[in-house]
Amino acid sequence: MGMGKAMKQFQKMQAEMKKMQAELEFKRISATAGGGMVEAVVDGNRRIVEIKIKPEVVDPDDIETLQDLLQAAVNEATRKAEEYVAEEMQKITGGLQLPPGLL
Repeated sequence: MGMGKAMKQFQKMQAEMKKMQAELEFKRISATAGGGMVEAVVDGNRRIVEIKIKPEVVDPDDIETLQDLLQAAVNEATRKAEEYVAEEMQKITGGLQLPPGLL
């Protein structure tokens, strides 16, 4: 592959990465815990944007269960967001392992 062609491909990857990064803020990924009693929604940047709690899970005598459900839902939503970003990166780079910060 010629140097000019390689540079064009690299520039295309850079443009696609910038576009994807801009879109991550608007991507919503959710996960539930406790059979849907707690739902956490994160954006593509893994920031929590919403937490939904069904009233029946709120028990003043058992705050630990609610805390555990929140933690589980947030962790799963974050894991899904990371998986989504990795898949999108794979599409852009075609599996090419680039050094961090290169794009």
